[in-house]
Amino acid sequence: MTIRTKTPNLLDDPPVPVQAKLAAAWTSFMFLYIYVDYFHLYKPGAIDEIRGGVIFEFDISRTLLTIFLALIGIPALMVLLSMTLPARVNRATNLVVALLYIPVSVFNAAGTSWDWASFYGLSIGIEVLILAFILRSAWTWPRTPAVPAGPATTDLRQDLRQ
Repeated sequence: MTIRTKTPNLLDDPPVPVQAKLAAAWTSFMFLYIYVDYFHLYKPGAIDEIRGGVIFEFDISRTLLTIFLALIGIPALMVLLSMTLPARVNRATNLVVALLYIPVSVFNAAGTSWDWASFYGLSIGIEVLILAFILRSAWTWPRTPAVPAGPATTDLRQDLRQ
């Protein structure tokens, strides 16, 4: 008698390059950032405040809108930079920008009441988690030896002598 056993097919889980992880994280951050601003418009009185020339506690001006554009433009740029910069510069850029965006994310709760704490708390919490992922991914970027080890090193030295 033959007993058939079914071996489950294992899914292939190839390693994802750090650059792709960072670009995906910045894309997620950007979508969340934009949607939080969009959902804010559903808050009672928000559109009336905008029509009255105020966003949060700030008067609407060219300067304010330029700051808002820069705040969303930087994560958009980070998607591109994460995929194109050389590793050393990429790592440093991601570390610096992610660290700077943590207080920016927290500042987004400026001018809100405690009635909306759950909305802003959840959105800021998720933003900070994504930024923490970016920091961890950049900080733990895999390193390769500058000079190959083993037999190739000896061959390289012999080639240089000739």
